Amino acid sequence: MHFSEDPGIARFVPHRAATARQAGEYVWAVDAGRAPDYWFPRQCPRVLTWSAASRVHAVEYGWLERMRTVELYAYRFDAAPFRPFGEEGEGGGHAHVATETVVPLGPAERVGDLFALHEEAGIELRVLANLWAFWDEVTASGHDFSGIRLRNALARSVE
Repeated sequence: MHFSEDPGIARFVPHRAATARQAGEYVWAVDAGRAPDYWFPRQCPRVLTWSAASRVHAVEYGWLERMRTVELYAYRFDAAPFRPFGEEGEGGGHAHVATETVVPLGPAERVGDLFALHEEAGIELRVLANLWAFWDEVTASGHDFSGIRLRNALARSVE
């Protein structure tokens, strides 16, 4: 699955993102278990943490209006051209990449209300003034975690 704010993508061509830390050109997708990581506007910074019993996502207050109004779409693909990227436990195992152009299985599907999706999935959504204290907490917790688009977060608070 791939999430986008563009509902009209007819084909996905491998590319290397300007912010990529890995070599190579890819089409990126995620499995259903990690799809909630992308129930956000594309540029929205977020901290995600999960254990066997719970999952928590956190965003900053400044992104609430964009989360209410964004039109987000999901694209589904045939799994055949994709392979897992990275190793489980090293930030990988959930992402899948293709090195060839892929065509969605059908039209983009509107994702809908992002707050309702979180609620229906039992994911606690926290809204914070600043993400960095929560980031520090989850990275030290021993639970699984991910930080996405953190370069777009507010600067760390000076305490």
